[in-house]
Amino acid sequence: MFLKRIDGPRTVSLPDGSTMSRADLPPVDTRRWVASRKAAVVKAVAAGLITQEEALERYSLSGEELDSWKRAVRDHGLNGLKVTSLKQFRQP
Repeated sequence: MFLKRIDGPRTVSLPDGSTMSRADLPPVDTRRWVASRKAAVVKAVAAGLITQEEALERYSLSGEELDSWKRAVRDHGLNGLKVTSLKQFRQP
């Protein structure tokens, strides 16, 4: 069995005691961004599994988009990433 050589760790421990690996990340060709996939990318960047630059390049995201996901998770948790809840959390 051969392992592909990568920069950075293969797995990281999350604050809740669980572990996250690169296999837990959404596919590179993701088109439909549901809240759980957004949360996985935010967790991976926060835990150091992938860098922010790698996430932006890998998923073709803008810096503003990823920052808005981080802010939504920080302020409102997983529900902040749901499009249906977006209007509820918008500031007037």
